[in-house]
Amino acid sequence: MSLKTAVAAPFRQRGTDRMAESEFVVALSLDRNWFSPDQAKSLVDVAASEGLVERADDALVVTFDAGNVEIPDGFAPGEAVLQSRSTFERVLDAVVESGVEKQTAVAGINSLQSTLGVTLEAAAVVYARSEGVTVESIAAEAREEI
Repeated sequence: MSLKTAVAAPFRQRGTDRMAESEFVVALSLDRNWFSPDQAKSLVDVAASEGLVERADDALVVTFDAGNVEIPDGFAPGEAVLQSRSTFERVLDAVVESGVEKQTAVAGINSLQSTLGVTLEAAAVVYARSEGVTVESIAAEAREEI
């Protein structure tokens, strides 16, 4: 997922799991030239809403092991990472990252939605759990949306 890769890059570069938000913005906008400063600030908001970073005091704390995220040579995230994704998209991405083919996952989710008579988001969470994919934080958000 390019959002996770974009978030991981500054933390990997600095060898830390915590940095000032301003430092993060500078790393994405000036050091890497991936985004404008305003876009980098938007990325912080998207990453926080998706649980990839947490705001603690005046710092950002990455919530995953950024050191384990592969950043391919020449990687540059597109502007699409600046947009918040729906709960369904986030669960689907987690399932696909676990190794399930996207088409298979979508078919399984659609089948569950039809069979159970639930929302697409609820079906996606049930499907993810049936595949052994942990999506508790996303599931909590899905419950709030209902």
